[in-house]
Amino acid sequence: MAPLLPPSLADLFAYFGPLAAGWEEVAGGVALFAPGTNVLALNAALLPDAAPERLREAAAWQRARGRPPLLALEGWAGAGTVAALRVGFYRAEEAPAPAQPSPFAVEQVSRLHLPHWAAVLAGAYRTPEWAGALARHLAGRLEGRRDYVLLLAYAKGEAAGALLWQAADTGGRAHLWGTLNPAATRPLLDGAAALAPSFPLRVSVPSAISLSLPLTEAAEVSFILMKNRGNPPS
Repeated sequence: MAPLLPPSLADLFAYFGPLAAGWEEVAGGVALFAPGTNVLALNAALLPDAAPERLREAAAWQRARGRPPLLALEGWAGAGTVAALRVGFYRAEEAPAPAQPSPFAVEQVSRLHLPHWAAVLAGAYRTPEWAGALARHLAGRLEGRRDYVLLLAYAKGEAAGALLWQAADTGGRAHLWGTLNPAATRPLLDGAAALAPSFPLRVSVPSAISLSLPLTEAAEVSFILMKNRGNPPS
């Protein structure tokens, strides 16, 4: 039974938990780990609040295992943020209609395409060197699971975005995705939303672009790195 977390972090845990190599309850939250991958949420401690003693305990737990003291918090207003996301609900029908027909097509692809899918995702985050390790890790974690679906966005035969969709009790989740072309963002999310069209898509969007997307009930989640001695950044 996972600890009680804010809704945004609980949703991230529901999505990334099965994708991690493992997780443990730490400091009243949950610490995920996936050595050899660079996905922040797979290597962070998700915490219910920013109580200083909680931050120090989680950071100490990670350091004792040779891992960076990376924490995920909702509503963090301090320093040390390395990435920030808006986690909420995306409804394709609420997005403004494009002025011209979209050149992008979104397709489901089989697990045989996982190396290509991972290369597109890693390229979207400008970390192409991590593609092979990510593909190998996900191949093991996704084996036998039918609740995750790989999507690729294409334009003129060239891949433009990658997304991993997860079926949820009501609708679906899309917290691991990226685009090589920003214009592919809405077509990719629309393609994911179409897999469960009766419900909104639960999604994470980088804070820098979230205001341009129709998100509702959104909360900001920050990934922070603690100081060397496990003290909160200041």
